[in-house]
Amino acid sequence: MTDTNEAGARIEADRVAIDSLDVRIIDLLAERARISARIQQSRMHSGGPRMVFSREMDILSRYQDGLGAGGTQIAMNVLKLCRGEAL
Repeated sequence: MTDTNEAGARIEADRVAIDSLDVRIIDLLAERARISARIQQSRMHSGGPRMVFSREMDILSRYQDGLGAGGTQIAMNVLKLCRGEAL
């Protein structure tokens, strides 16, 4: 196999791996949104607010610590998704 063919095969295998990861990430985000909705409903049912900003700040910090500066934007989008807001 030539270097070009090997590179092409490697790229294709990596794309398959990324596609598999994307499916898992989507499933995890959907599960997170369901759990978040349960928490929001329980909190509001007991007279509390739908969101707790100190908790959201903890989440933003966790993503930034784990992913660097770009983690904050990812966390913001995850939080919006779990609030049922449009991204």
